[in-house]
Amino acid sequence: MEALAYLLGAVGSLAGWLWDSQDLIRVVLLGALLLVALTNEYFLKRVETYRRKAPAAPGNRRRTGRLEEGDQPLSLPFVSILVPARNEQDNIERCVLSLVAQDYPAFEVVVLDDDSTDATPAVLHRLAGLHDRLRVLRGQPLPAGWLGKHWACHQLAETARGELLLFTDADTCHHPQTLRDAVAAQRAEGSDLLTGVPHEEADSWGEILVMPIIDWAMLSLVPLGLAHRLKRPSLSMGIGQFMLFRRTSYLAVGGFEAVRLNPVDDMALARRIKELDFRWRFVDLSHRVRCRMYRGFRGVADGLGKTVFPALGFKTWVLAVGIVFSAWLYLAPVTAACAWLLGLLPAAPSLLWAGVAICLGLAGWGLALGRFGHPWYRAVFYPLTIALTIVIGARSAYLFWRGEAGWKGRTLPGLGGRRSGEEGRRCE
Repeated sequence: MEALAYLLGAVGSLAGWLWDSQDLIRVVLLGALLLVALTNEYFLKRVETYRRKAPAAPGNRRRTGRLEEGDQPLSLPFVSILVPARNEQDNIERCVLSLVAQDYPAFEVVVLDDDSTDATPAVLHRLAGLHDRLRVLRGQPLPAGWLGKHWACHQLAETARGELLLFTDADTCHHPQTLRDAVAAQRAEGSDLLTGVPHEEADSWGEILVMPIIDWAMLSLVPLGLAHRLKRPSLSMGIGQFMLFRRTSYLAVGGFEAVRLNPVDDMALARRIKELDFRWRFVDLSHRVRCRMYRGFRGVADGLGKTVFPALGFKTWVLAVGIVFSAWLYLAPVTAACAWLLGLLPAAPSLLWAGVAICLGLAGWGLALGRFGHPWYRAVFYPLTIALTIVIGARSAYLFWRGEAGWKGRTLPGLGGRRSGEEGRRCE
């Protein structure tokens, strides 16, 4: 009994210290996140810098800054650019035209129409008649036990002819030098998977307020200096808008078939690459690839909602902890400052700590926005970004628990894909 009383007393003392020191702890944590972002500013290479710094390949007579000046086209790996498309009539032409215009000698563009019900097939048929590099496939019926996009990507990989496989989304737009730069990066790093952050276009207030959460997370949550050196799968990220695989490595990790019921396939494939001791590299693609993932607040809520809860392993307690922690870390200082400005709270030492926390938050968010091509002053909206992300996360859990989560007219499997039968046939 004495030991139990001692243990309870120690726990109580620790809890009291944590409560009394929470302002200091918050500032330390925010400072740590800012430090990660600052170090990632150094370690996160822009993909275009590889081509400028690439050493001369064997047999080259001179170097002029272009990746393969003097190289024969046969010395470059053949790349298959693979695009799944479902109901993308507003995006697919811009995407395809940017891909067939790549300044690279050895590539093909393969687009799979995944049972679209809009004008996507007609647009693809017209473009295929104009561009020899473009192949258009009609997707096979979705089998049980697969998500729709994963099945489309699996079919694309099976028909691809390239030594390198580049999976990209139909809502992306690529600079003409994207492929040259990406191949230069892949060769310089010897990567089995090269992925990275595109520039996320945001035209509506829903997108402006919510989408920065992606840029902030990419810059602040994973220290790339360690992630590129350590083999821990948790220290990895995958961005589905741009995933450049070495074909042999893609097949070795099982490809999309290995993650066929995981809604966060990009993250799962990045982790499998590390798990099986392949080389993963993460780069800044914001000067080469643009993407408008979702349109309007409803599109953002539905789009992020299909990934938030699955990314947490369908664990409600993890989501709950994340919500409480995010509110305590970012929203509590802002709430205290607003209450003081409204005369609801007297001036107190804790308000100074709140001011420091707000400044650190602004610095971290401004750094992320500026890095990936957004106006830095939008960082002032970060409390709204956090609050809206919390709402989207809670809604995501609610929809998955009720079996009502979906995307593009197809139902998503709830609770880690444990549902089966006819629902599995409708999965996206």
